[in-house]
Amino acid sequence: MENCREHIRLEIDSLSSNEEFARVVTAVFMSRLNPTLEEVDDVKTAVSEAVTNAIIHGYQGGEGIVSMDITAEPEEGILTVCVGDKGTGIRDIKKAMEPMYTTDTTGERSGMGFSFMEAFMDQVEVESEPGKGTAVTMKKFIGR
Repeated sequence: MENCREHIRLEIDSLSSNEEFARVVTAVFMSRLNPTLEEVDDVKTAVSEAVTNAIIHGYQGGEGIVSMDITAEPEEGILTVCVGDKGTGIRDIKKAMEPMYTTDTTGERSGMGFSFMEAFMDQVEVESEPGKGTAVTMKKFIGR
């Protein structure tokens, strides 16, 4: 047995209304790690940003599937959340992760999504290929 590692996979349609569902599922799943309310709020904020990025930027408001893999390692107190899409991808990840950078021309987006993910999670890794999609892997060390 692999250190009592627990895992769920979730696939949701790329609709903004599903962002809240993704946050709630993540919060309920992470409860097995006995997190503080602050840790739950941090993770929910980061998941919200990642899912919103996949919907808005990955699929540009069009149809698609956002996948989530959530893993809990209770003995180590580690929560890992991977949010992925098969959308447009990111040409320059380093540039996209800069605070205030956005490709949004409407002025509705602040360009702070990745900054929030990095602020609220302990590790954030982004992999992307133009035309093939993006995967954002975030880790939170619970109780540390």
